Amino acid sequence: MLLANFLFAGVDTSTKWLLASGLFVLQLAFMRYAVHFAIAAAQRLIEGKGGFSIPRAARGWVALRSFCLVSATMVNFLGLKYLSLSVTAALLYLSPLFICLFAAALLGERISRHDWIGVVLGMIGAVLVVWPFGEAVNWIALIMLYPAAAMALYQVLSRKLAPVVRPGPLQLATGALGTAMLTPLVFLNWTPPGSASAWTLLIALGVLAWAGHEALTRAFAHAPASALAPFGYSFVVYLTLAGLILFRDPVSLNVAVGALMIFGAGLYAWQGLMRNRDKLQG
Repeated sequence: MLLANFLFAGVDTSTKWLLASGLFVLQLAFMRYAVHFAIAAAQRLIEGKGGFSIPRAARGWVALRSFCLVSATMVNFLGLKYLSLSVTAALLYLSPLFICLFAAALLGERISRHDWIGVVLGMIGAVLVVWPFGEAVNWIALIMLYPAAAMALYQVLSRKLAPVVRPGPLQLATGALGTAMLTPLVFLNWTPPGSASAWTLLIALGVLAWAGHEALTRAFAHAPASALAPFGYSFVVYLTLAGLILFRDPVSLNVAVGALMIFGAGLYAWQGLMRNRDKLQG
């Protein structure tokens, strides 16, 4: 899970750099999924068709899982065009909170008083990030709540599907859906990369994303969603450091306070889930 989040931070950091160089949001998202799809398809050829079958009962969940990721990527890339890495990182702190809620709904984990307190505190922290007192609401930051929720649902569905679907077909389905959705749109405003480094990063988007989701899918095959939720905060650490080092992004007071509230709320909710699980097991 730590490796997966490191790779995902590499995707967002590369995206931020490519957007600053003048490339188009949709072409970055397209390349991210086209390369992902090419790798997954090559994996299918190597392993054979038998290793890529999806049970009929799971196909709807696989499609929903793929859509969550593709739509989250598109909104996230749009946000990265206008926001610093520190702000996007702070809002993505909400993902572990959503994981707790979705895990309760889809995996049968009980929502306790601790969970609800954590969710409320996390939402207050998110409001501080997108709406510093005395200033107008940052609507671009507000849309980043969607990828936080969509990524959480994606991860919970990864856990739900892990016993019945292998990582290979999950990767192939995600790459195929993303490529199919973005192909009609990408050529509306394709901007040729101006350097070899830009082409390298474009291809790296898909490679890093594929590798990250391979690691994430395998993590959910070995551990409960609630147990993995706190490791989601490593993504924010990686992304904030990248923003400070590579882009010299300042971390404003409202972002720092809001991020700390969301961080604490996520840990509080997670601890409540773990206590309830221990009681049930006991």
